[in-house]
Amino acid sequence: MAKTKTAFFCQNCGTQFAKWAGQCTACKEWNTIVEEVVQKEEKPDWKPIMNGGPKSATTVNISEINTDDDVRYDLKDQEFNRVLGGGLVPGSMVLLGGEPGIGKSTLLLQIALRLPYKTLYVSGEESLKQIKMRAQRLHPDSENCYILTETKTQLIFRQIREVSPDIVVIDSIQTLHSEYIESSAGSISQIRECTAELIRFAKETGTPVILVGHITKDGTIAGPKILEHMVDTVLQFEGDRNYMYRILRALKNRFGSTAELGIYEMQGDGLREVSNPSEILISKYDEALSGTAIVATLEGMRPLLIEIQALVSTAVYGTPQRTATGFNAKRLNMLLAVLEKRAGFKLGAKDVFLNITGGISVDDPAIDLGVVAAVLSSNSDIPLEKGVCFAAEIGLAGEVRPVRRIDQRILEAEKLGFTRIFVSKNNKIGLKKHNILISKVSKIEDVIRELFG
Repeated sequence: MAKTKTAFFCQNCGTQFAKWAGQCTACKEWNTIVEEVVQKEEKPDWKPIMNGGPKSATTVNISEINTDDDVRYDLKDQEFNRVLGGGLVPGSMVLLGGEPGIGKSTLLLQIALRLPYKTLYVSGEESLKQIKMRAQRLHPDSENCYILTETKTQLIFRQIREVSPDIVVIDSIQTLHSEYIESSAGSISQIRECTAELIRFAKETGTPVILVGHITKDGTIAGPKILEHMVDTVLQFEGDRNYMYRILRALKNRFGSTAELGIYEMQGDGLREVSNPSEILISKYDEALSGTAIVATLEGMRPLLIEIQALVSTAVYGTPQRTATGFNAKRLNMLLAVLEKRAGFKLGAKDVFLNITGGISVDDPAIDLGVVAAVLSSNSDIPLEKGVCFAAEIGLAGEVRPVRRIDQRILEAEKLGFTRIFVSKNNKIGLKKHNILISKVSKIEDVIRELFG
């Protein structure tokens, strides 16, 4: 037996140390360095178990590389395809992270059951019966999905050789372990080694692999940061568990844009794709209500119309409250200060509550004008005109500033039946023909005059 040695790894960033230390010099975190056993002997290659055996690398001129034959896999999920950039690239490695219970396993199993390609779904967290019960709820009939409950990578590769799948799903990478590393599953060295083995398999066989990754309490993917550098695409599945909407966004994508996002609705029979989220995020009322405004925002490259609700009331205690849900509270305070300084509204002694409906969070500055309109509507208890929406930023001088991609916002508002949109006078609009009235304003006083006379 070859002698084994130990090494010290930071559980936060994965940096290796020769001895223990109280603070990691790389990420500056305290008490995150632990000792792990690392095997010193050389491990045998796993590649002979794959069809064709190991391949030798050759030097090729870049002009001779042919990419015409590479066709992306259609996952039969419009939202997932959009986030990936048009489908799943052969030989790619995709990492999907998210909160516990948000629906990561449900989403991937649902996709695996619908695919016309042979798919191997490897689970290290659930039994075969548990997966079957979920599959009956999602998509009962499937002939191309194979289930494997295993955590040792060597046995997984042996099953891959027998099944020869087109796509492999691993749920999750933190449960896998390799027999060539003596540390426990989920440790830094195990995650790094198992991911490296899967990447070698994906690149040399052209089989795409989708990994599920756990996240820490601060929202980052658990394990070493190098895990995100090793994979081709990092996806984040997020949303509030108390709401039914889920958002899939790309944090890293070597084969497409990171500005795209997909929206799902959690239902009893799985996740439903939301092709037009604007109609869902806007409430339908028979009568006009004060304190409500519709704004045209962008989530990545996708235009959305969302509803903003504001409530302004007299402060009972000495210090007024400023509460915002789904919106930056500091920016709300800034907009209230602009209203008081530039427009003369005395809001310093009033409570202001702001909420973006649907349980989503927005940091687009283009919703500033809608926030101001909702606050003023609630303060005066006068509902805004029906069919009006907003898309503009507000500066500290009270000026209405232009925002990007205004044409897309206007087209989205027009498509949903809005009759008027307030934009900045300095926005360059490329649309020639439109059926929506575009009101161009330069100062916040102009908006107040148009809305409230």
